[in-house]
Amino acid sequence: MKAMLSSSANAILSLLLWGLGLLHLGLGLLVVIPLMEVFGARRIFPLARLLCRCQLLMMACPLVVEGKENLPAEGPCLLMGNHESLFDIFAIIGALPFYVTALEAAPHFDFPIWGHVIRRWGIIPLPEKQIRAAIRSLEKARGHLEKGARVVVLPEGHRTRTGNLGPLKKGAFRLALEASVPVIPFVLDGLYEFQNVHSFRLHPRVLRVRFCPPLAPESFEDSSVEELREGFRLILEDAIIGK
Repeated sequence: MKAMLSSSANAILSLLLWGLGLLHLGLGLLVVIPLMEVFGARRIFPLARLLCRCQLLMMACPLVVEGKENLPAEGPCLLMGNHESLFDIFAIIGALPFYVTALEAAPHFDFPIWGHVIRRWGIIPLPEKQIRAAIRSLEKARGHLEKGARVVVLPEGHRTRTGNLGPLKKGAFRLALEASVPVIPFVLDGLYEFQNVHSFRLHPRVLRVRFCPPLAPESFEDSSVEELREGFRLILEDAIIGK
């Protein structure tokens, strides 16, 4: 009975938090969309960052950022980390002190409102199971890096199904080798436990984003894609709390 009551209480709490979160998100988009149209995503990044942190706090999962000293003060970089939850985007934007673009699954651009937002933000669509189109997207990301941009890639390609780090796709590491920019590993911790692909239920907790020391391009320029991928995997696994 106690377990049933606990489960029922969690279901009710989850519905309340989803309601608050959707309300906050809707109001935030009403502010962000017109400002982004006028000023552009880069100019309104500080506001978007604040709203992302408030979004998480509103849903009872305050954000803690570790390793901020590992982020570059200037210049391009490729940030790569694990993919745990629908809320990863709020944690990543909320944790960073600077504007970034990213690669995101192309089907997300078909979502009402959200597709418009990420398109105007400068997110690059990454087609699934379309090799030539995916290569063009990676080339576009490389072009951004060559112009000094910071780009986020989640090389698992989709949310973890188990809470553990899944297989890493080669494209992100081919991009790292070709762009020859610093690579900053980061880990998202607690987001899978907060909300995952298997359930609508939310489990309030502190969320953490941890930025690891950057990998200088000189340190991996002679590596193969496979070698870089396996070495990067070890870095992420070592940095994930409790994994």
